Amino acid sequence: MEVVRRRSFGWPIMALMLTCALLVMLPKVYSVRYIVGSRFGWTTFNKVNYTNWVKDKHFYKGDSLFFVYDKHMMNVLELNKTDYEQCNTDHPLHNWTTGTGRDIVPLDTTKTYYFASGYGFCYGGMKVAIHVEKAPLPSKAAPVHSGSTNYIAYHGFSG
Repeated sequence: MEVVRRRSFGWPIMALMLTCALLVMLPKVYSVRYIVGSRFGWTTFNKVNYTNWVKDKHFYKGDSLFFVYDKHMMNVLELNKTDYEQCNTDHPLHNWTTGTGRDIVPLDTTKTYYFASGYGFCYGGMKVAIHVEKAPLPSKAAPVHSGSTNYIAYHGFSG
């Protein structure tokens, strides 16, 4: 008579399955990539007021900025506050220009970032100050009543 043995996976496999199940149940963590100037991008041609553009937004550590502009005419420079206020782009803290006109700036520190375009465009209003905060802790969800749909969005942590 042939004996069939059943292989037991044991506790390591069970622990792995439990870990996977817990990860699926955690709240979704995400960051936001903002297109600077929205549909107009990083430009002076459409008279974008970047001070007004940032007013209704909250920027959190882990978010990023997407600068879209004419690569032959403009650039993206990070400045200190004094140079930002005076539109002095001669000594930037960082030149984010990659040469493609499509530059992504990670907001990985809680601080106020100051960006401007050189070549005189800063004087035309092509500058923006972005205050980055620590992401808020997610609040507890209210109980869901039958028949209603609630959507809970968490602005997550990136590190």
